[in-house]
Amino acid sequence: MTPANGTPARVGVFGLLGSGNLGNDGSLEAVLGYLRAEHPEAVVDALCGGPEVVTARYGIPATRLHWYRGEYRTASRAGAIAGKALGKLVDAFRTAAWIHRHEVVIVPGMGVLEATLPLRPWGFPYALFLLCASGRLFGTRVALVGVGAAAIGNRPTRTLVRWSARLAAYRSYRDTLSRDAMRAMGVDTARDEVYPDLAFALPAPPSSAPSGPPGLVCVGVMDFHGGDDDRARAEEIHRRYLDGTTRFVRALVEDGRPVQLLTGDECDAPVVAAIIDAVDSPLVTAAEAASLADLMRETAAADTVVATRYHNLVCALRVGTPTLALSYAAKSDALMARMGLDAYCHSAREVDADRLYEQFQALEKRSAELRRTLTERNQVATRQLEHQFTALTAALFPATGHAHTHARQETP
Repeated sequence: MTPANGTPARVGVFGLLGSGNLGNDGSLEAVLGYLRAEHPEAVVDALCGGPEVVTARYGIPATRLHWYRGEYRTASRAGAIAGKALGKLVDAFRTAAWIHRHEVVIVPGMGVLEATLPLRPWGFPYALFLLCASGRLFGTRVALVGVGAAAIGNRPTRTLVRWSARLAAYRSYRDTLSRDAMRAMGVDTARDEVYPDLAFALPAPPSSAPSGPPGLVCVGVMDFHGGDDDRARAEEIHRRYLDGTTRFVRALVEDGRPVQLLTGDECDAPVVAAIIDAVDSPLVTAAEAASLADLMRETAAADTVVATRYHNLVCALRVGTPTLALSYAAKSDALMARMGLDAYCHSAREVDADRLYEQFQALEKRSAELRRTLTERNQVATRQLEHQFTALTAALFPATGHAHTHARQETP
């Protein structure tokens, strides 16, 4: 895996990595594992949201994604607005200079082609467009690997996402819905493949539920305010979600069940605090998870998991624990269907605590059967991700002798 001059290939990883979202960092960890196993001579660095965290945790050099440090804070004053505007111009040159130093750049997983959570077009969609456009300009192969996508209503965001995808040298998706969404947005997906989420490539701890606390239920919560098209109803959606989830946790406690609250992003902490205060029981605790590996250990020790964040679901399913999804987007429903648990989804926008508890009880009655199903589905996912990484090598590093079967450069 070396350029024609014999020097080690320079590989960049790109995204909102090291920024407090455990799912994003788990996708990065899976790709770094692939690179270290299959292409150990590669020189790897990152352009990301939290460079200090990425360098400390994964041992690779990292550069801040945005020049303006207040990029993701709301700009209301003239100085902040001017800073953001200047940052967009500076970032165009910074991104181009960074990508010019690489032969390959990988965007590892993440929902980079969707707006299922609130998103501004001039934020990450603009950054991704700069990356893919610079890659096309300088001949750097940009790969969107196992990414999530969804239909986007906002026209500027949709345009940036569509052109980013078109300009990439390689695309694969974490579910069929994502590929269908990109096709509907005008991207030629004829040679794009679908594989399980990259997090399924991470090693899973053995399930230890029988030796853990009796009846432990992990409940994964989220600072949920709806999607990009729900801004007008955001607070109403959040109150309904928090109230329904709190009532469900209270019902578990009244039934004598210990409950451990899980998060997947730093912004979820206030939701955990609100539930603990409202339920006010020693049976309710909060997990201190700093990685997907931590989340997997927590969910492996549980009898059952009820979770909202997508990668909370991934972790629970990866370790084979029966799981009920508080689904906030089609990607969660697709994941549950892939793993054979599509009957156990409940809308995060309309949490009905009584109905949720009924679904939870039905899930637990089939626990042994569902654990066997999850074991089988995980074996399939592992084989499919092995194929993903083989295809990725063929597409990005053809000098290794693999057939160049999955790469493509579209004409925009």
